[in-house]
Amino acid sequence: MKVVHLRRRPLFLTIGIISVSAFIGILVMSSVFNHLQNMEVDKQVAVNNDFVSKGGIPVIVGRIVEKKPKNADMPQEILNTNDYSPQSGMGDFGQGVSAPKRMFQKVSELYKINQFNLVVSDMISVNRSLPDVRKSSCKAAQNSSKNLPDTSIIVVFHNEAWSTLLRTVHSAINRSPRSLLKEIILVDDNSERAFLKESLDEYVASLEVPTFVLRMKERSGLMRSRLRGAAVAQGQTLTFLDAHCECTEGWLEPLLTRIQQDRRAVVCPIIDVINDSNFQYVQGIPLNWGAFSWRLQFRWFSISRREMDRRNGNSISPIRSPVMAGGLFTIDKSYFEEIGSYDEHMDVWGGENIEMSFRIWQCGGTLEIIPCSHVGHVFRKSTPHTFPGGVQKVLSTNLVRVAEVWMDDFKEFFYRVSPEARKYRNVDVSSRVKVREKLECKSFQWYLENIYPENFYPANYLTFGQIKNVEKNACLEGSYGVHGLKSKLFFKQCGIGDINNQLFIYKKTHEIKTDESLCLDTVEENGLSRAALRQCSHTGASQLWDYDSKKKTFIHRESQLCLDRPVNHEAPSLLPCNSQRSQQWILSDIDWRKAPDKRF
Repeated sequence: MKVVHLRRRPLFLTIGIISVSAFIGILVMSSVFNHLQNMEVDKQVAVNNDFVSKGGIPVIVGRIVEKKPKNADMPQEILNTNDYSPQSGMGDFGQGVSAPKRMFQKVSELYKINQFNLVVSDMISVNRSLPDVRKSSCKAAQNSSKNLPDTSIIVVFHNEAWSTLLRTVHSAINRSPRSLLKEIILVDDNSERAFLKESLDEYVASLEVPTFVLRMKERSGLMRSRLRGAAVAQGQTLTFLDAHCECTEGWLEPLLTRIQQDRRAVVCPIIDVINDSNFQYVQGIPLNWGAFSWRLQFRWFSISRREMDRRNGNSISPIRSPVMAGGLFTIDKSYFEEIGSYDEHMDVWGGENIEMSFRIWQCGGTLEIIPCSHVGHVFRKSTPHTFPGGVQKVLSTNLVRVAEVWMDDFKEFFYRVSPEARKYRNVDVSSRVKVREKLECKSFQWYLENIYPENFYPANYLTFGQIKNVEKNACLEGSYGVHGLKSKLFFKQCGIGDINNQLFIYKKTHEIKTDESLCLDTVEENGLSRAALRQCSHTGASQLWDYDSKKKTFIHRESQLCLDRPVNHEAPSLLPCNSQRSQQWILSDIDWRKAPDKRF
């Protein structure tokens, strides 16, 4: 057998996309992470390898699990205790903090309450200093706060830790021009913690910026709680923050400047990482934008070459993002109301960011990430909260509302890859359909073609379905891991297991795409070339495949090798074209607008 070596590609073409999540995202440098791994705190709260890429980069995600929260059986005495006792200098300038070894057991136990290191958080002042992470060009371009619209900051919380909640508040006050802060509104979504009642009311009443707490009478979820805050807000703009954030120097002015330029711009800061174990502030990578998977789960992917070209090399110009993470953004108050605010029939949390993103773009607005604005966020590996009604029902119903109102025919694609959502599709979305009609919004096809042409949906495509080998009666199959990281390509019997893992889209651009923005690419291993799944790059010929419908062969454009059955590996190989049956592939073309075959 002749072994053919592929040309080595430049590193920038082979770098995988890093993602964050769900609730949201990633963004950290491997050198920083290697340093963190050596810190004592990571011995106290072990790093979960599911959240680390092969390159050693931590992937911070929000994971929702259908099970009882780990803090459910903890004594009320512990849950209702506020142990905030800051120690001088701890965490200053965003430094990480290690708890003493003797506190190992306490660290592990209290971690369950909020799914972050509560012991360390309580050792750090709510007024701690942070590094100024802005680029020099951002500092030079910083506009005066004069004549900018003011803002009402709205923070929804449920059983939040005292230290993280008030660190959010103080960081906003300490690093925002006083003239721009109209007020800070804390919306308590029916918290049970004793220290979040009268003690909190008394504390915020003494702050130099008008700050007050609104109480929801019952657990209402993020969307309805935010709507309650927005209803009483007096600012010209609304700034929504999560309850475990830290604002950095100069974070607010760039957001308000962009809204002053265009009231229809909905703007988000760069979301930096506050380590959940040691609370170190880690600067994010400002070259990501928000997107979504086949199942409408939020993802961070690298911004496209098209968007980089549009920005014309200006590293501080706004990034037009297909979707926002949803936790942190600023919007003109009147535009928020005009465009339909939130879907108040969505429950708890989840999907509201996707819904708002589609609505903003399809109805004439823009959604942007502002590189000169940085806000840190504590990303947790799982939620400490309950989902009344059950996780699957809540999330599926919320996403069904998104699909039914905004995705047109593509809602059927969502149901095909998310069959568990079908039983919730009879929800009443008539009020939101009226919003879309009133605003005369564009189609989802328009959104895919104009806002997110790099999409991995069946738009502008040739075939959608399985890719079946003639000789072996086996199909290409992907395994995607967390957010597409650690993805693998297999060669397995067709129609066995989850059929979604055997679905590929052959685009008119000659890319073979699947879920998680993964494309069929090539690697060289042990002197043999084989196919692999890599994050779609949309550049060069390494991910382009030409299908000869007569010969039924896939020819890799860069190497001119043919896709063949596996050789000494579980993934298909690339070999010189020889017209053998092992190099023949049949492309099925499923009509995704119809209900799936019951065999699958």
